[in-house]
Amino acid sequence: MTRDLGALSAVVDLAGELIRRPSRAGLDDHGPVLDVLEEWLSGRGLPHRRLRDGTGRAVALLVEIAGGRPGPWWTLDACVDTAPYGDESAWSFPPDAGDVVDGRLRGRGAADSKLAASLFCHLAAELHGRAGELRGGLAVLLDADEHTGGFGGARAYLADPRAVRPAGVMIGYPGLDEVVVGGRGLWRAAITVHGAAGHSGSSRPAVGAVSRAARLVRLLDEAPLPGAHGEFPLPPKLTVTYCHGGEGFSVVPDRCEVGVDVRTTPHFGAPAAEHLVRSAAGELDALLPGPRPTEVAPVAAWPPYRLDAHEQPAAALLGAAAEEGLRVRAKTAGPSNIGNLLAAEGIPATAGFGLPHSGLHGVDEQVRLADLPVVYAVYRRAVLGLLGA
Repeated sequence: MTRDLGALSAVVDLAGELIRRPSRAGLDDHGPVLDVLEEWLSGRGLPHRRLRDGTGRAVALLVEIAGGRPGPWWTLDACVDTAPYGDESAWSFPPDAGDVVDGRLRGRGAADSKLAASLFCHLAAELHGRAGELRGGLAVLLDADEHTGGFGGARAYLADPRAVRPAGVMIGYPGLDEVVVGGRGLWRAAITVHGAAGHSGSSRPAVGAVSRAARLVRLLDEAPLPGAHGEFPLPPKLTVTYCHGGEGFSVVPDRCEVGVDVRTTPHFGAPAAEHLVRSAAGELDALLPGPRPTEVAPVAAWPPYRLDAHEQPAAALLGAAAEEGLRVRAKTAGPSNIGNLLAAEGIPATAGFGLPHSGLHGVDEQVRLADLPVVYAVYRRAVLGLLGA
């Protein structure tokens, strides 16, 4: 594959078509964007099928290219749903523009991650023509349920009995200077705080649920957390993310719900996070007793993960970048991503190598296309190395 940008204009064309099909998570029907991809894949004879969730809803497309020799399978993953547009009046161009201006592809999904989806489709088409010389196989997962936070496409892929379980996954998030090789995990809970209901004007003193919840929030914010430890470079982090309670000015509320998000590390995992939160709830009940004990209901837990730079597929991607003349650092990310979900399944994953970008999840999302040839070359070199070609 040439390093000339003109030779990769087809990658940009398909990405533009995808951007012009709005696929905002929770807002748009994802059928049109999947239709564009299916038509493109069918026109090139690439084997593919839709993956569905438990309700029968299409949540992804899966492309599978079996090699001619035995070996492990590897997966390229890119989401084709997007974040919302936000305030469209703040954009300087239509969010679904899908055009190229001054060397930049513009529109929601240009960075995250419709260009990556197009790039991976074109790479799959190239390798399909030489499948006989490959070891194992290559899957391309085009996830239409990533930005919901439910990761329905990835879950459907892992649950599909027909799919070969991959030895590793490379996720096509943007950013040219780093490859994400790890991330903090998470432990999340909904906490129900109870109080004594009453009238706000009553002469009887009553400690409402919102007041008790406010004290709990302070206890959580002040809870001690350890620092970074060992080779994992980030410390744990606790954030109170919501507080819902009350119905008006004249009623003392008897119930308030607090959401807490704890980002975990190998040395402060889900059990430690749960113990900390339950201890804070117990301290609240002792300091400011309510009519019922405070209830802690865990809602999600993902493990932290971190690949060594010599582990696959990190080694292949970092090595390919170096061979293409790029200085790319391995990064452990604070936010969680699909890599955490895969880590829970014992599948190593990288994320975050792609084009330079701006406006991701914000206003005027766009990517700089000048670096597309080298990004394509890095993924191509990495995949061919993993497939033994």
